Amino acid sequence: MPRKQRFFLPDIPAHVVQRGHNRQPVFFADEDRLAYLSWLKEGAERYCCDIHAYVLMGNHVHLLITPDDSESISRLMQYVGRRYVPHVNRRYGRSGTLWEGRFRSSIIETQTYLLACHRYIELNPVRAGIVAMPGDYRWSSYRCNALGLRDGLLVAHAEYLALGRTDDERRAAYRGLFGGADDGEGDLNGQLRACLRSGTPLGEDDFCVGVEQTLGRRIGQVARGRPKRPKQG
Repeated sequence: MPRKQRFFLPDIPAHVVQRGHNRQPVFFADEDRLAYLSWLKEGAERYCCDIHAYVLMGNHVHLLITPDDSESISRLMQYVGRRYVPHVNRRYGRSGTLWEGRFRSSIIETQTYLLACHRYIELNPVRAGIVAMPGDYRWSSYRCNALGLRDGLLVAHAEYLALGRTDDERRAAYRGLFGGADDGEGDLNGQLRACLRSGTPLGEDDFCVGVEQTLGRRIGQVARGRPKRPKQG
């Protein structure tokens, strides 16, 4: 079966996931994570990608990225892979592939789904049982977005900035989105995963139709319906 063609659009956020080969670990020490984030920052600046959220798990990564053009994300991921994989192979005396082939991705309708995708990404360590609270996990964007810890990798999206008039207001509102770990989010999480698996957009019908018109082709099955807004408090 031929591989489904990936697509990205300028200024439209995308949820990107890359997993280790056979779900094997891709990070073995803190130094590996620091190296990955350093190259991710370099690549994002080189290829004009804004990174809004991320999490580095033991055997996979999630990224929320807005690209400047349709090739930016693919070039960014190639840039990181061509540096990170040799780093791991040299450091641990291994050879061969590290990642599970191509990364997976789904473009995201901004107004309805962007902050929900933030939440999904940053709650990964909680869902995995690694930590009780997202702020306890060092290797994600939560401590910057919610607590104000400086992270030079991140660029705030307009939807995040609209949460409040000041940094303190925005952070408080953002923390409110995480009240009750995954409360009422089962359906939305399922939509996020299904769109990643299929490579189709996550958005309302008019958004998906607009994407098809822009691309000039059908994009297949898409998730339908407006998600419940994460509860604040």
